[in-house]
Amino acid sequence: MTNESSRVLVLNPGSTSTKFGVYTKDGAEWVRTIRHGDEEIARFRGRPMLARLEYRAGLIESALEEAGYKTARFAAVAGRGGLLPPMACGTYLVDEAMVEELRLARRGEHASNLGALLALRFAGAAGVNAYIVDPVTVDEWQACARLSGSPLVERSCIGHALNTKAVARRFAREHERAYEELRLVVIHMGSGITVSAHRDGQMIDNNNATEEGPFGADRPGGLPVRELVKVCFSGRHTREELDRQVLGDGGLFAYLGTRDLLEVERRIDAGDTEAAQVFEAMVYQIGKEAGAMAAVLQGKVDAVLLTGGMAYSERAVKLLSGYLEWIAPITVYPGEDELQALAEGVFRVLSGEERAKRLGDTDNHRRE
Repeated sequence: MTNESSRVLVLNPGSTSTKFGVYTKDGAEWVRTIRHGDEEIARFRGRPMLARLEYRAGLIESALEEAGYKTARFAAVAGRGGLLPPMACGTYLVDEAMVEELRLARRGEHASNLGALLALRFAGAAGVNAYIVDPVTVDEWQACARLSGSPLVERSCIGHALNTKAVARRFAREHERAYEELRLVVIHMGSGITVSAHRDGQMIDNNNATEEGPFGADRPGGLPVRELVKVCFSGRHTREELDRQVLGDGGLFAYLGTRDLLEVERRIDAGDTEAAQVFEAMVYQIGKEAGAMAAVLQGKVDAVLLTGGMAYSERAVKLLSGYLEWIAPITVYPGEDELQALAEGVFRVLSGEERAKRLGDTDNHRRE
């Protein structure tokens, strides 16, 4: 039996699910996923993301008690990192500066903002430290990737860095190569879709899943700018309504009224031609973005990696492979390694292999 003091609790709040588990150095001991349906999401619509904090904490607490885990016995707690300032990759201590940044939500509202706050809540009960690992604002971009085409707007690096880099390192280990010597296109397909280019151990470019690239389960991706301007000034929509359209009510949900890819596939199997058209358009856009990232790597790509919840879909993988096979060999990692990656980051700190960083450390920030 593993000593309870060698266990860490890891928490990954997402837009449509809360994933959490108990990990030891050997891997997952217990994992749980709670899905949040459209009805539940609608209940919190129009309220700040932090309004969901106590609700999700209660779900986690109940599940832990039911499984027989005592919160007070964990060695540390880790949460998914949210919309923070641009940061270097690594493991960060959750401190007052980070909590204040997330409460103010100056960089936007997102479910990942709950990660550090949930971790701090459970860490407080255990009397231990709370951490985040490779937050969504990890920024390793090359300088030329920052220009958008207008000095009024600079591109910002936001993406699924935690899973993307974990999968890239996993591929490197499995092929007995150093991550730093590989050139990879990694496609994370979750409620948001991040397509990224990796070179020299860094994610040198990626689409910002909240405003660029392919549409996903509830995000519209890149939109025609002039047409969007017309919509914004049409007088038919409030700012709040438009905010929901571009983060939360776009993508599959906007077209088909569901964020559930399995439901979309059931409709396709039942002969729904609109569902088939929307599904194929989403996959088409993912393939197109992957081609752009292959160009970023100048066509020299060792592998294309597919990951995230959508990678469980044989239909999506088969259709997408037709767009990608010319780039490089394809490896599929269904689901995500985010809980494992969170745990590994914490254990590196607990063992002394890595020093925990702080939000205020100036050398941990990329340029704003």
